[in-house]
Amino acid sequence: MELNNVKDVRDGSAVTSVDVLIAGAGPTGLALAIDLARRGVSALVVERQDHLSRGARGNGLQPRTQEVYEDLGVLPAIQAAGGSYPPVALWEDGRITGTHMMIERVDPTPAAPHSNALMVPQWRNIEVLHERLWELGGSVLFGTELTAFEQDADAVRSRLTLSDGTVRTVTSRYLVAADGGRSTVRRALGVGMSGPALAAGAAVLADIRVDGLDRDHWHRWTRPDGGFAMMLPLPHTDLFQTMTSVSEDAPDTSPEAVRALIADRTHIAPEQIRDIVWTSVFRPRAGMAERFRAGRVFLAGDAAHIHSPAGGQGLNTSVQDAYNLGWKLGQVLRHGAPDALLETYETERRPIAARILDTSTRLHQSRSMRRGRDLHQLDIGYPDSPLTSELRTDVPEDALRAGDRAPDAPCHTADGKPFRLFEALRGPQFTVLVLGDAELPSLDGELVHTYRVGGQAPDLVDTDGHIRDAYGDGPAVFLVRPDGYLTLAAPAEEAAAHLDAALAPYVGGALGRVAG
Repeated sequence: MELNNVKDVRDGSAVTSVDVLIAGAGPTGLALAIDLARRGVSALVVERQDHLSRGARGNGLQPRTQEVYEDLGVLPAIQAAGGSYPPVALWEDGRITGTHMMIERVDPTPAAPHSNALMVPQWRNIEVLHERLWELGGSVLFGTELTAFEQDADAVRSRLTLSDGTVRTVTSRYLVAADGGRSTVRRALGVGMSGPALAAGAAVLADIRVDGLDRDHWHRWTRPDGGFAMMLPLPHTDLFQTMTSVSEDAPDTSPEAVRALIADRTHIAPEQIRDIVWTSVFRPRAGMAERFRAGRVFLAGDAAHIHSPAGGQGLNTSVQDAYNLGWKLGQVLRHGAPDALLETYETERRPIAARILDTSTRLHQSRSMRRGRDLHQLDIGYPDSPLTSELRTDVPEDALRAGDRAPDAPCHTADGKPFRLFEALRGPQFTVLVLGDAELPSLDGELVHTYRVGGQAPDLVDTDGHIRDAYGDGPAVFLVRPDGYLTLAAPAEEAAAHLDAALAPYVGGALGRVAG
């Protein structure tokens, strides 16, 4: 099958074949498309709506997602669009009666420079991701719905219906469903979704402009019957995101009805609400797909798991699905890795989704409003993955191990320039980190970047001991996957053999060596 290259995807309406077809232009689909584009993998994103999704929706970007965004090249723009969560102000009888911090503030460390949730309206988050995809030569085909598909051993043929009724077929090596909790693709596959039952209820979400309310607080009103309203000022805008409980299952979301609802739940008069720019109805749901892969079709994000918004975990887990799947597709499509590598997407991500589902459900049912560092997702790892190999003995219980997230560490280059390990890890490649002296194989420089710390010819100098604090004294060799997790931790002895064995599953037996 002849495939288009990345630049051919710019005009999505002309594409008839790609490596990967992605259904859905939310955070999951766009993050995956960015990761594939920088790997030289052709991908087409199709979006049923004729525009990027509107509405603030999920605003919280956890520290681990910020690390992912740093690697994908969007963090500066995201930080410019975001801000910190303000303290919560509790209102009674038209006045503030108390304040508290709902989200714990955590000081950054050398190993975790992004230590707090960042508030970014989801519509702006999506805009930034879309802009980055465009920079890399990709695009989104809007007003296009994936209505049917069929697959065989070699390809997926997807039927796309455009907004004008035109029907066309795109052939792809793989299809990724990032089309939300009511995924058309998941249903067509016949993959079930099950999960804990959440108490019935509904709330009206709206992005509004309102007069007479300060922007220094996250405002909350509660009623004796359990009803509530919340208004969160969105950074770098004049908007508030509101969430207001309702008793009916299908509430009226017309501007007049929303004004009346907010006035009933708060001290805000209807005329103070100048504009209502977006509305939606929220109903709590939780569930996980029975499987994340069916042949050449993958489920990611809300198509694979749906969470209560409690704890701000859903969007973050979804982006990290894309981050896990993207590099594996890249290895298979560009470097000849066996299909078995793609099986590890479900092996690794489904247990994480189950854990996050349990956490968000517990927070939802407890109605707890406190949020701590346990939600930052920095402790997520893959110690039990078939891709993980810990070969060292007598490793201290609290030491960094294979399967863990690779920490950051400020240091210097050999010529004295300030450097961070995250700079070494940035990009689509694997990274070898050598503590001390070790004999290494000659590795493909596109596939693997190598950094020696210490020893006779160091690339990096551990000036203040931050690498030692994070990675141990050594001597040791670490192989870091493209998604920033340690796939190998080995003693420095026989490092070449350890690295050859560790790289073999990723490069179709070429062992990552320089040709010739």
